Amino acid sequence: MKPVHILLVEDNAGDILLTKEALSEANPDIHVSVVTDGEQATDFLDKAGGYADAEMPNLILLDINLPRKNGHEVLLHIKSDERLRHIPVIILTTSSFDKDVKDAYRNFASCFITKSVEVDEFMEIVAKIVNLWVGIAKLPVL
Repeated sequence: MKPVHILLVEDNAGDILLTKEALSEANPDIHVSVVTDGEQATDFLDKAGGYADAEMPNLILLDINLPRKNGHEVLLHIKSDERLRHIPVIILTTSSFDKDVKDAYRNFASCFITKSVEVDEFMEIVAKIVNLWVGIAKLPVL
């Protein structure tokens, strides 16, 4: 079986490092690609720009507060595209605003998780994401 490929869409360098570490600790076989803004995310998924050889992810971790295109715009792009809409998208963000939660689910996010500012809690959240989405749920094979 191919390793699970996760696309992490995050602009905060500290959160990128922490998320990659947490993913690796939870399952060392996970392959992680990282893009740091919404435009890079859509280019990656569309295999545009410098991403012609990008491997399609089995799962996307998407922040809402991104430069160039916000996470809601990226989510709408994904779920509006027949080639991409089957990929589960987990919103992983610092936001806990009701509007962000409603907009995410309205645009077919698989789930909405507010990041903890406590490192240990954040690591535990990511481990639970991996447990559910990689260990229990069946992800699409691409």
